Amino acid sequence: MRRSPRPDGPLTTPPRPGNLPHEMNRFVGRAAELGALQRTLESARLVTVTGAGGVGKSRFAAHVAARAPERLRRDGVWRVELASVRQPELVEYTVLEALGLTDHTTRPPRRVLVDHLAERQLVLVVDGFEHLVDACASLVRDLLRAAPGLRVVAVGRRPLSLEGEHLFPLAPLTPEDATELFADRATAQLPGFSLDDGHLVDVLEVCRRLDCLPLAVELAAGRLRALSPTQLMERLDDRFRLLTGGCRDALPRHQTLRTTIGWSHELCTAQERLLWARLSVFAEQFDLEAAEYICSGEGLHADAVLDVLHELLTQSVVIREESPAGVRYRMLDTVRAYGAEWLVQTGDSCRMRRRHRDWYMGLATWCELDWFSPRQNEVAARIDAELPNLRAALEFCLTEPGETHLGQYLAGTLWFYWAGCGRLTEGRHWLERSVDLADPADENEADGALDYGASRLKALWVLGYVAILQGDTVPALAALQECHDEAERGGDATALAYAVHRTGCLALVTDDMPRAERLLRAALTSYREIGELNSNVLMGQVELAMAVAFQGDLAEAVSLCEDVRQVCEDHGERWTMAYALYVLAYAAWHKGDLLRARRLLEECLAIDHEFHDLLGSVLAMELLALITLTEGDAAEAAVLQGAAGGIWPSVGLPLFGSGHYNEPHQLCETRARADLGDARFDELARTGERLAHDEAVARALGRGGHKPATAAVRTARRSTPEKREPAASPTANGGETTG
Repeated sequence: MRRSPRPDGPLTTPPRPGNLPHEMNRFVGRAAELGALQRTLESARLVTVTGAGGVGKSRFAAHVAARAPERLRRDGVWRVELASVRQPELVEYTVLEALGLTDHTTRPPRRVLVDHLAERQLVLVVDGFEHLVDACASLVRDLLRAAPGLRVVAVGRRPLSLEGEHLFPLAPLTPEDATELFADRATAQLPGFSLDDGHLVDVLEVCRRLDCLPLAVELAAGRLRALSPTQLMERLDDRFRLLTGGCRDALPRHQTLRTTIGWSHELCTAQERLLWARLSVFAEQFDLEAAEYICSGEGLHADAVLDVLHELLTQSVVIREESPAGVRYRMLDTVRAYGAEWLVQTGDSCRMRRRHRDWYMGLATWCELDWFSPRQNEVAARIDAELPNLRAALEFCLTEPGETHLGQYLAGTLWFYWAGCGRLTEGRHWLERSVDLADPADENEADGALDYGASRLKALWVLGYVAILQGDTVPALAALQECHDEAERGGDATALAYAVHRTGCLALVTDDMPRAERLLRAALTSYREIGELNSNVLMGQVELAMAVAFQGDLAEAVSLCEDVRQVCEDHGERWTMAYALYVLAYAAWHKGDLLRARRLLEECLAIDHEFHDLLGSVLAMELLALITLTEGDAAEAAVLQGAAGGIWPSVGLPLFGSGHYNEPHQLCETRARADLGDARFDELARTGERLAHDEAVARALGRGGHKPATAAVRTARRSTPEKREPAASPTANGGETTG
């Protein structure tokens, strides 16, 4: 029988999965449409909600999906927002990110998605796909074919044109619902507002003239602090008469929305219009610090940004949202697109994109430094939140002439996120793109702001590191060898040390322990000589400890890892410390100290799970299974081995194909089969394999009754990070960076 985790353990089974945000205000109207879409969703596996911009498709689809029958959403309701994605090849990565999937292998993202969804029952809301219709249609088709329990609600202005697709055209609100929506939003602005105060006729007329489009109605309601409903009606009447020559019926709905947005734009002050245009450079969410830096200057002082932003919030041009990274802001896609058009017309688009890139270069640089600190959780949450903007910055660097070296720098600087937070596949995508580009303009425009060769060398060793973690040894060796040779030729001691280090890591996972020891010792010596100390350097010491432990020198392995543990505790570093705890647990198991080994592994596993580090998690689980067996519980050991077996396909070659790493696994399986018999062992292992990753970790951590000193997973990425502005980023031209 499956055991439940102890109620006082460090991790509890999470609530029903999904990523739909809580609704921030009341959903108004559409009772008939809600019921109709619910019924359609029960019988159709692909429903596409279409309609004009501003008609409320996204909110409506999410509202219905969240209330789908339980049997359709056993594994949650997940929303993928594609409005900010510009490259078709990033669609699959965006879906992976939305589903919270981590994969360390070289499997294509589509294969990872197919394998994950194959036996799950969930609803996937794909929102804003119309500019990526071919890529989305291909992906949705393959997912529906492979996953019989999948329901897809697509949201866009056009169909996907797939077999079996049911179209659900969404009309504007009824006048009654539109009036109720206006009143609801108006009350939020003016608590004393009431339709009973003689406003009903005017509000009805305003809504009618706005074609009862929800976005237009909300924008109009946002003006009530300055205008009465009567004044709203008069100004709208003037605007429409100007556009249509007095023939109101000639105005189509998409023009109504554009007219309403334009009217709202005209009512803004000059500074509000300027900020609106400049905010369009952000991909999805942004925070205040980024807006103050990127959008200030030339007509808008940084100190004024907050006040102007507040006015745009009041007018519903900008939306405020809470996130694990703190308070964030965003604009609806239609509103952002209008601002982007104005930005292009001002001739300021390229400069703003460069400032945007500079800010996120600085953010990545700060986060890399802060990764070696007590703020690792905050760094991870910040990069999670800023990933769409970092993608935009990377794309700018890799497509704009003369910027390739900055793309290499940015892709390499994010090594801690690619390797430490389970983003290997996407990291490799950007790293390979950056090192494959040779931009002559980079060399011609060098001005000393950034060492161009160092940027490429960093991207190369990080690419090698990522490929090692994916178990792709041949490309890893090629990248590391190129980095080594170029660094040696150019006298770059730092890049050379990293190339030697990661080549030693490659030897470690391919069972060449003497070579691994030699290379890792050489790298650590080089690090000391150049004064390098960070999570990577400490990881090299842990890898050396593993190499000597596999060769029988447990005493030196323990000494090396205790030293790492102390340095990590001094600096508040936890990601590398988890691997040191694993080696210490391995040594404790060899010495027969099972209690110490279990405590070390439980702390190790909690940290690894917190950072979505599948490799660290599965290694800890494999060793926990052996310890559980040695404690006398063969049945639970079989379940844990099965759970580890279910994780390995997302990591790569099980235990790297290494005889040394495989030793605990093989010993556990042999003894457990002897105790249980093959049939019973296989049955229990299948039970473990069926556990979701969170459930497997909860089960592993629930047995020992020990609560790790780390706050474990409960608080992972949920604390609001301390906000610090990025340091100035190294730029070559036009960047206007600040501290």
